[in-house]
Amino acid sequence: MHELVYFGRSIPWMIIDRIPYFNKYKIQNQKIPTAQEQWKCAQLVLLSHFTVELPQIWLFHPMAQYFGMATGVPFPKFLTMAYQIAVFFVLEDTWHYWNHRALHWGPLYKRIHKIHHQYSAPFGLAAEYASPIEVMMLGFGTVAPPILWCAVTGDLHILTMYVWIVCRLFQAIDAHSGYEFPWSLHHFLPFWAGAEHHDIHHEKFIGNYSSSFRWWDYLLDTESGPEAAKKRRERRLAKEAKKAQ
Repeated sequence: MHELVYFGRSIPWMIIDRIPYFNKYKIQNQKIPTAQEQWKCAQLVLLSHFTVELPQIWLFHPMAQYFGMATGVPFPKFLTMAYQIAVFFVLEDTWHYWNHRALHWGPLYKRIHKIHHQYSAPFGLAAEYASPIEVMMLGFGTVAPPILWCAVTGDLHILTMYVWIVCRLFQAIDAHSGYEFPWSLHHFLPFWAGAEHHDIHHEKFIGNYSSSFRWWDYLLDTESGPEAAKKRRERRLAKEAKKAQ
């Protein structure tokens, strides 16, 4: 299922890259990935999927069942699935922020995270283009919250897990798509990160460490980009003016 969803969601972005009409929505529209770049990316992604992610997927099911994950009928109600997945998004985003920020520390960046930043203008397929160590670190944030939830509450259905994985893959791939549309989700949910937020991270190589939401970067002043720099400058000037009074 993972491969079907990952490549199934990446292919539309690959097609969009070849349609000139959509270039006006490309955030870094001077950088369109070539077929060679995408093929090279796919090779490392597939290697990570079968050497790092596959064992995690295999281990999840018996571990979750040990803690009481349900696999039969009745299926969970929609609202139950929705709030559980919302909790998983919040927990994953927190894990991602702190680990991603740590990966930008000099030695870790050089030895692990630098691979992911090979593309300063990201594209959907590159969402999981990373060192196997990084894939394992950040992937833990996707797998662990449902297991923790199941261990604490005893209330998790495998269908919820499947939907969560699909949502998480869509989020990661869309965040790396490199496209900003008038209908992008963050226009309706201001705290949602999206492609605009993460594209700046790849372009500037710093800041915007969160995966799904903007609040950690906002609260800890790690937002990146022209608007964030402008706000910092305004706060500094206001502080200096207050001291001068």
